[in-house]
Amino acid sequence: MKTIDARGLSCPGPVITTKDIIEKEHPPVLNVTVDNKAASENVRSFFESRNYGVSIRQEGTEFHVTGKQKGESPCEEPVCSPVKTDLKKIMVMITSNRMGHGDDELGEKLMVSFLKTLKEMGPELWRLVFVNSGVKLTIEGAEVLPVLKETEKSGIRILVCGTCLTHFNLLDKKMTGETTNMLDIVTAMQLADKVINI
Repeated sequence: MKTIDARGLSCPGPVITTKDIIEKEHPPVLNVTVDNKAASENVRSFFESRNYGVSIRQEGTEFHVTGKQKGESPCEEPVCSPVKTDLKKIMVMITSNRMGHGDDELGEKLMVSFLKTLKEMGPELWRLVFVNSGVKLTIEGAEVLPVLKETEKSGIRILVCGTCLTHFNLLDKKMTGETTNMLDIVTAMQLADKVINI
């Protein structure tokens, strides 16, 4: 079994290291050791995107993520491209839990209104990505949580920055979306026809 020590690597280091080993050596079994939960979830997600079965074992503050190859990889990128259609793929990146600058209370109300109105984009809305304080909109108690859960049920993929969740000590409070890393976010930006930053 091939082993990678990815402790101490900042996001997306553990995922990129895992990606490099898989692409160069194609190991049938690969164990990656990381030192935080967000990194373990990011590596797990990457393994799954490459058709590896995954198990995670925690020892103290370390996580041992083991991937076992199931067969040929279904996609070549951490974020698989959907079936081609005539629809444009719009990615919306939410970088704050409020919209605009000036009055924070007003900004929070505007953000709630914005997220509730996003469904009006129709089927072209493809990804929602939450980074920095935007991740606070995905946790328990957030006013827009029911809206985001409904959005996710409709098939729109929601990506939530694991480094950001960890920074705000909110990783265990996330209630919607996939914990992700910067490699997945950059890949989604490449696949999108249009990126809207809020």
